[in-house]
Amino acid sequence: MWDLAEYRRWFGQAEHTLASARRDAEGSDYSWACFKAEQAAQLALKALLIGQGVAAFGHSTRELVEKVRGLGLEVPHQVEAAARGLERHYIPSRYPDAYPSGSPYQFYDREDAERALEQAQAVLDFVRGAMADAT
Repeated sequence: MWDLAEYRRWFGQAEHTLASARRDAEGSDYSWACFKAEQAAQLALKALLIGQGVAAFGHSTRELVEKVRGLGLEVPHQVEAAARGLERHYIPSRYPDAYPSGSPYQFYDREDAERALEQAQAVLDFVRGAMADAT
């Protein structure tokens, strides 16, 4: 049985974070846009799990997708690939020591941000659809 209040709380934050990521991309803050896109997907997947009463710990979007599968949901390949792609931004988009030299903002560009935003949108769309099907 769904805990709709918790689902809405977490999914609302996912939507807000994705909107913030879009603003970062528009302002050429591409590394932050990528990180926030990853965070939005993470929050959306956690919304789905928490809404079903399943503990949602950790920061691996790939592992969260596996937990979602554990609910008996079929996760399309596109969503799984999006989660994997986004997970690549969790650390390197924020920490200079992820690179031999330079800082994260020097390694990200508009294309990276656009791809991450599309991937995050795919995850949010999946979660929204799963919610619609379940209630």
